[in-house]
Amino acid sequence: MAELELVPVRTRILTDKDNIVDMIEKYAKHDVGPDDVVSVAESVVAITQGRITRPEDLKVCFLARLLCRFVPQEGSLSSCYGMQSAMDTEGQWRIFFAMMIGMLAKIVGKSGVFYQMAGGQTALVDDVTGTMPPFDKCLVYGPHDPHGVAEEIKSRLGCYGAAVADVNDLKRSAVLGVSEGLDPKKLARILIDNPFGNASQRTPIVIIKNYANAEKMAKDQA
Repeated sequence: MAELELVPVRTRILTDKDNIVDMIEKYAKHDVGPDDVVSVAESVVAITQGRITRPEDLKVCFLARLLCRFVPQEGSLSSCYGMQSAMDTEGQWRIFFAMMIGMLAKIVGKSGVFYQMAGGQTALVDDVTGTMPPFDKCLVYGPHDPHGVAEEIKSRLGCYGAAVADVNDLKRSAVLGVSEGLDPKKLARILIDNPFGNASQRTPIVIIKNYANAEKMAKDQA
């Protein structure tokens, strides 16, 4: 019986001077087979795309300083810099109205409305210290075109599929982009224990071995 195996791949520190697909090919290709899925951490994809900024380069408005106080401390938007970066990507007034409606929704017991209305990049901003050195002094935005990145990885490596994933140690797992034919929710469940290591481990790539065989067997047994 084919069993899934998660294989983290160690790299050097990747920067905005690198191409993420080139780096995956360099460090992972020899371990990747035609039945495997290659997944990569979204923050590293974003860094290689240059989607980073330093707090001192942001012009923080009064509204950002006010609204950040209503975000729980574990969230990246709880700092005025994180909130301002969200406003810069999704629009100041969109964030404001989403916050107001989100607060009203919470009164009636409905959560998550703010992030549903505020735009996709809002939930993806990593505040200072939210990512690996030397970028722990920067804010990192969400990656551009994660589906396109996944398709390019699949094409270059000849694997069964590829994915760009946003996973953390709090059991929060989301797959932002996949190559055609993959189920992002299924991959998110597989990656829920966060096999990525974006700090000193330097393992932003994880190969899901035997994915195609395991999927075929599951369908045959259904």
